[in-house]
Amino acid sequence: MSTPTLTVDLNAIVANWRALDALSEGETGAAVKADAYGLGADRVARALARAGARTFFVAVAEEGVALREALGPGPAIYVLSGHMPGDGDMIGDLGLLPVINSLDQMIRHVEALPNRSFALQLDTGMNRLGMEPSEWSAIRDIALAQNPQLIMSHLACADERDHAMNPQQLNQFLDMTQGCDCPLSLANTGATLLDPAYHFDLTRPGIGLYGGLPFVEARPVVTLDIPVIQCRDVVPGETVGYGDGWVAKRPSRIATLSAGYADGIIRAMGPRAHVHAEDTALPVAGRISMDLIGVDVTDLGHDPKSVQLLGPHQSIDTLATAAGTIGYEILTSLGARYTRRYLGG
Repeated sequence: MSTPTLTVDLNAIVANWRALDALSEGETGAAVKADAYGLGADRVARALARAGARTFFVAVAEEGVALREALGPGPAIYVLSGHMPGDGDMIGDLGLLPVINSLDQMIRHVEALPNRSFALQLDTGMNRLGMEPSEWSAIRDIALAQNPQLIMSHLACADERDHAMNPQQLNQFLDMTQGCDCPLSLANTGATLLDPAYHFDLTRPGIGLYGGLPFVEARPVVTLDIPVIQCRDVVPGETVGYGDGWVAKRPSRIATLSAGYADGIIRAMGPRAHVHAEDTALPVAGRISMDLIGVDVTDLGHDPKSVQLLGPHQSIDTLATAAGTIGYEILTSLGARYTRRYLGG
C-alpha cells in the first residue's frame, strides 16, 4: 500500500482534556472546529463526550450540523461565527447555539428564532469578532434580557505568558461583564495555562487537546507514517528533484516517499525538514513535490520500508518550525488521502 497512514490517538486527546480540566474548578469544553483541527470531529468529539465533555465549539453552522449528527441531542454546540444569513433552519432544527457577534446578528436571531438560546461574544481588544465596548453598552440591557447562555471573549496573546495584552483584555472583560449573572468564558488553551483568573465558568481548550503548544505537557496525539516507493544511489554532483535544488556531496542513497504537498506537507519546510526511521533523523533531499518527497537515507545504512514524519521524534510544533508556521496549520493541512487509524476512544 502506498498511502501514508495517519494515526490519531483518541486516548491521548482525552488525557489532554482531562489534564486541562483539572486546572480549573469550572467546566471544560472543547474546540472541535475545522474538523477537530483536521483530526476528525466525529471521532474526537464522541471520545471527549464519553470522557465527560458537554460543551463544544465549532466555527460555522454547517460544522455544527455534522457534530450534532455525531453526538446526538444533549451536548451544547456553540457556533462561533454567530447567526449568519441562511443559518436559521440549521440552528433551530438542531439546537445549535450561535455566538452573537453584533447587533445585526442579534436582530437576525431574535426575529428568526424568538426565545431560542444563544451566546454573546465581546471584543476585548483582538478586533476580530464580537461587540466592541460602545456597541455592547448600547444593547447590553436588551441582550441580557434575552438570557444568553454564555458571554465570551478571546485573548490575542494567550500563548505569550508575559504579554501585556493578557491582563489588559482580562480587565476589559471584567469591566464589560460586571453585573452579568450568566456564565462567562475567556480561556482557550493558552489562557487556561496562564492563571485561574482567566478561567471563569467555562474554559474552551483547542490546540492543547491535540498535542500542541503552549501545552508543553500534552501527550502527543498524531503519528504520520509514509511508505517508501523506491530507493536509488546517486553519485557526487548528481541532483535530486525539481530545479536541481539538492546536489549530492558524497555517494548517497535516496528514498522516494509516497506523499507531498497535496497531502498537506508544506512545501516550504523542505530545506529544514527531517523524517525518522527508527531513531535516525533523515533530511529531506530536494523540493517537496505534489505526491513525492526525496529523503537522504545514506546514514541509515539500509533501505526503510517507511519513515515517520510526525511522531515521538518530531512533534507538530517542531515540524511547524521547519515550515515557518505554527502547529495549528500543520494539523489542519493534513490531507484527505491518508489512511486514518484511530486508537482508543
